[in-house]
Amino acid sequence: MAEPRAVPTSAPPPQSPITVTPGDNRYGDLVRGINDRFVGRPELVRVARSTAEVVQAVQEAVRAGQRLAVRSGGHCYEDFVAHPDVRVVLDLGEFTGISFDQRRGAFAVGAGTTLGEVYRSLFKRWGVTVPGGGGPTVAVGGHVPGGGYGPLSRLHGSIVDYLHAVEVVVVDEDGTARCVTASSDPDDPHHDLWWAHTGGGGGNFGVVTRYWFRSPGGTAADPALLLPRAPAEVVVSTTAWSWDELDETAFGRLVGNHGSWFERHSAPDSPFTGLYSMLALTHRASGAIAMVTQVDGTNPGAERLLADYVAAVGDGVRPVAHQQQRMPWWHSTRWPGIAGDGDMSGSVKVKAAYLRQSYTPAQIATLYRYLTRTDYANPGALVGLIAYGGKVNTVSPRATALAQRDSMLKAVYVTTWSDRADAEHLAWIREFYRDVYADTGGVPVPGAGSDGSYINYPDADLADPAWNSSGVPWHTLYYKDNYPRLQQVKGRWDPGNVFRHRLSISPAPESASRS
Repeated sequence: MAEPRAVPTSAPPPQSPITVTPGDNRYGDLVRGINDRFVGRPELVRVARSTAEVVQAVQEAVRAGQRLAVRSGGHCYEDFVAHPDVRVVLDLGEFTGISFDQRRGAFAVGAGTTLGEVYRSLFKRWGVTVPGGGGPTVAVGGHVPGGGYGPLSRLHGSIVDYLHAVEVVVVDEDGTARCVTASSDPDDPHHDLWWAHTGGGGGNFGVVTRYWFRSPGGTAADPALLLPRAPAEVVVSTTAWSWDELDETAFGRLVGNHGSWFERHSAPDSPFTGLYSMLALTHRASGAIAMVTQVDGTNPGAERLLADYVAAVGDGVRPVAHQQQRMPWWHSTRWPGIAGDGDMSGSVKVKAAYLRQSYTPAQIATLYRYLTRTDYANPGALVGLIAYGGKVNTVSPRATALAQRDSMLKAVYVTTWSDRADAEHLAWIREFYRDVYADTGGVPVPGAGSDGSYINYPDADLADPAWNSSGVPWHTLYYKDNYPRLQQVKGRWDPGNVFRHRLSISPAPESASRS
């Protein structure tokens, strides 16, 4: 009997990105991020699920002359994606997934994967983690290239210190979109593109589609040895001070105690590198100031370290509440006290600064004045003082694009609102920030006390001479001496300036030709 004849079949057609246009029931959700201040009106939203779909979407936008912006998790605080000139939004929220890449010996993560998913998968499958941010709904797409940090950074460093390689869709000088993979290997001809994604900010060089992570120099065959082990448990506490019991002297003592402690305990060899904390200096209208702290519970002296820290910060300023508990580490990444939800509701304005030293008495007096103003009684206004330093500060400022490598705290100035009085809220936070840094032109100019700002909390005011009278350009505040090199990378990989926004890196014309 004759063998049955094989019936030829055609290859399945290549998949295209999902296209959403105005009038589609998905459009209203896909043109906004978490910040209600900015809602885009693009002609198209393209939802990409693979690198090939990203290349197609980018190519079609470039050929049509449509300005393109990229969104992964939607946590940008400015209008980089929702700008009126943006005609196509490329949504990477479905470009997810975590796996171990045997060939590269590193963990591959899709750009749309949230930090919560990263922590869950790495921990459940291999018992490891990366020192990323505390917001579980934040996607790695924009978090990583800005130099992300979080509760384990004092112990293990910035997330970019574990970035082994990055896959990027770039646009050549002739308008051709293509995919490039760049690694941390200094001999990689694309190494400069990798370097730019270790702190150079998102939306500057191309569309990141995938990251690979492993510990520097890691060569082990066992994936469980190629990233930091997650602690088995942590000790967490919440301490509160009532505003009713805080006059200006007590407030000044509390903030001064806190800054002095971090001046003493932020070195990489400090026994307190396993301690993470955020002191939330909320507006008086909130009722209380709160401090949330986490300590690596595998340290035999964890409770004593935590007690010493809380006592030092609260010395002479009696708290009204203190709660403490042990919990498994992965649970802590979802516990609201440490993680929050990453999504501030309503409209948001954020400003930031790195602190090398404690605030001066004049700065503390300014903090008190603005946080107790009766003509602006917003419980959603605060200054968060977030633990930094430790292992982060063991890396050279030139080794990665993340230039701030000797700070002890990050300060984040925030106001949120749900009413329509945008001007009132913006005026308060702009004037507040300007007056805190009155001695340096209204911005945290790198110097003895400050070290510029953090690009993952972008603030377009830094490029506005009405709010930055320092004479120091915005890019120095964010990138310091690394900016010229970032310009060279921009000129090489995005010579047509396809990827741009209010605070994007300008190409260096002389570096536009490819090497």
